Amino acid sequence: MKAMKHLFPLLACLLFVGCDFTVPLVETPKLDIDKSLVGVWEKPKTDATQPPDRLLVLPLDKQEYLVTFTGNGTDVIYARGCLCKTADLTLVQLKWLGNSKGEAPDDSRVYQFASFSLSGNQLHLRLLNPETVGRDAKSTADLTKAIEANKASPALFREEMLFTKAKE
Repeated sequence: MKAMKHLFPLLACLLFVGCDFTVPLVETPKLDIDKSLVGVWEKPKTDATQPPDRLLVLPLDKQEYLVTFTGNGTDVIYARGCLCKTADLTLVQLKWLGNSKGEAPDDSRVYQFASFSLSGNQLHLRLLNPETVGRDAKSTADLTKAIEANKASPALFREEMLFTKAKE
């Protein structure tokens, strides 16, 4: 059981946060947050006896979010988020900071990027696919060029994740 406790942060990193990139698309946020993203979002598990995955998005200031992801009902991982534009796409840039046990990431792959759309009380998220753009960009310019070069690819993003706004 103890091994399972230590396995969750690794699985969350691999399955949700991906720990995909070492460079940001923006160093300093310039776009104002989209307030419609703020709130608690849930993604049910296939096993209905398990608690849903939860995504909490809070405004840190006018241009940044605090994002938490809870994947098993108790373990939480934290990120700073901001909106950014690249290749005519508006993305959420996430920089994963650590988990509820006080552990910080153990490598420099802390960035992840997601496209999003809202439809009623549903949040559609698609993570940028590092298999398509490459995960070893050495600079923001390199990553931007890779996204631009693959913009038309249907594999630019991973499979969609659907979250529903939690009831008050």
